[in-house]
Amino acid sequence: MRFVIIGAGRVGLRTARVLREEGHEITIVERDRDRVERARESGFEVVHGDGSREAVLAEAGIEDADGLGGLTGDLNVNFAACSIAKHHRTWTVLRVDQEHREEVYQQYADEVDEVVYPERIGALGAKNALLGGSIRAIADVAQSLQVVLMTVTESSPMQGYTIEEVALPASARILAFGKADEPMGLPLEDDSLEIGDRVAVLAEFDVLEEVRQLIVGETLAPEPETGEGAA
Repeated sequence: MRFVIIGAGRVGLRTARVLREEGHEITIVERDRDRVERARESGFEVVHGDGSREAVLAEAGIEDADGLGGLTGDLNVNFAACSIAKHHRTWTVLRVDQEHREEVYQQYADEVDEVVYPERIGALGAKNALLGGSIRAIADVAQSLQVVLMTVTESSPMQGYTIEEVALPASARILAFGKADEPMGLPLEDDSLEIGDRVAVLAEFDVLEEVRQLIVGETLAPEPETGEGAA
């Protein structure tokens, strides 16, 4: 497949390298001369220019591209590039920095095919390391919505229950289920939860701890007592 990447900064260049390693053809558009030279030294085809301009994207071959990633640190450039690409029926991915928050995500989500938060994606790795082996964040879907993979432990109150019997909060859904050491698939109502089984759950952040206690059975350390009788 062939992709046009707008921006040869940290996010754009890393994305381009990953795609190239998988055998895809990449053209990078970058207006900073130093970054242009750096990308060319790395072996990429680079168009020197403003990725928000249609003539520049035409030079990059947007008409024949399978996808475009607006991955600069400038939201306006990213969105302009995606808008032009949509006219050519090209798949579009828009980078939005985390500080823009949910309202900006919602504003652009309907105008492009995918919206990504590179900073939040990077934070998932650190969060997973802190959570440990029984819980793993897969993706932040939105500002307050996350997909989490949980593993049933010995202390799970739902051990032995079926999927149908698991009473999750209203803002949580089971998306996939897998027996220990078996591939995950669509959950069936009569699938039973046993130690080592995995459950992928879509949930709002404010109910994740409740879901965690149901599926994993682990609880956070209690707050120290501060009232009368505290040590």
